[in-house]
Amino acid sequence: MAAFWAAWSFLTIIPLPGGRGQRADDLARSLPFFPLVGLVIAILMAALAGIFRHFLPPMLAAVLLTLCLLAVSGGFHLDGLADSADGLFSARPKERMLEIMRDSHIGVMGVIAIVMVLLLKVAALSALDDRRFVLAAFLMPLCGRCLMVVNMAVLPYIRKQGAASLFYPDHHKLRLPALWALLLLYAASWYGGGPRALVSMLVSLLAVALWAWFCRARIGGATGDTLGAGCELAEMVMALGL
Repeated sequence: MAAFWAAWSFLTIIPLPGGRGQRADDLARSLPFFPLVGLVIAILMAALAGIFRHFLPPMLAAVLLTLCLLAVSGGFHLDGLADSADGLFSARPKERMLEIMRDSHIGVMGVIAIVMVLLLKVAALSALDDRRFVLAAFLMPLCGRCLMVVNMAVLPYIRKQGAASLFYPDHHKLRLPALWALLLLYAASWYGGGPRALVSMLVSLLAVALWAWFCRARIGGATGDTLGAGCELAEMVMALGL
């Protein structure tokens, strides 16, 4: 269970008693538990979505759900999206792009990326009926965390140090967790939402694959920021597909 708590503490801001999940060796073994953490978040978000949609107008429910999806990770992945947009769309040499991504200040491209992703999430969620709204609340966080593992399996980590460096002791060992993540996401999509949800899952997978290709072309692999950006992209595309 120590590895699960490590994955929980890395992917969420929900505190654990007794300082669990803080050991580096537990975090290094936690990658297979990312999809399970995503599943727990998905169940929580689906419950909140049902409450929001029952008592609130569709637009307000969509805004609150988007806020909850953002809050559960403390904006960690959205920050990665902003940093990735600033760096990768800067048309600079590789090393300069990596420096820009390390900079804590947000630029114009980062602001545009955040605004567009949040607007598209809210717009997509507000257009769904009650059943699909709850389904989206379930599949979005699960899709984001599962495809993050897949993204890690197909891209080498290019920083010597960083938040995600512990997950890359042996890149080939990421393939089995990636397969497990895909199987869980497939089962949840098919049995939870049928053909439409499965198509949305496949489109999300395609979007993340294109993002991985773009990252490899621009900087030669992945950073923690690009992995977080991929999570946000997967969530957004899943919502749009449903």
